[in-house]
Amino acid sequence: MEESTQISYTVARARLAEIDEKNTYYDDNDIHMHVPEGATPKDGPSAGITMVTAMLSLALDKPIRNDLAMTGEISLTGKVLPVGGIKEKTMAARRAGIKCLIFPAANKRDYDELPDYLKDGLEVHFADDYSTVREVAFGS
Repeated sequence: MEESTQISYTVARARLAEIDEKNTYYDDNDIHMHVPEGATPKDGPSAGITMVTAMLSLALDKPIRNDLAMTGEISLTGKVLPVGGIKEKTMAARRAGIKCLIFPAANKRDYDELPDYLKDGLEVHFADDYSTVREVAFGS
């Protein structure tokens, strides 16, 4: 989990520099991401794109869509890597009233194999790079 947090912070810093080179939020502020001790270590990578998005939202002072859920491991170069549990994550999102999902592009087959009743009414995006996640989350 700690490694996932560090990678996410590094990616967020790099993406912020691309988006707004004059933004010094990360230089001017300390970031502490609290992960409860009871967290499952293997859950860390699945939260990679979510952590990057949260940190960018903070630095840009720009909220993301409120009907959005996402999962995906992030690499240092911003590639979105596959995760497990697509069916369970889709079911959880539906229960929470989420209408828009972002999954890694490599998990498209897993999603396509889900029964139609789980997929009905969902707007689903598949990302292979963080730029796709950013477009969906921030609309830019």
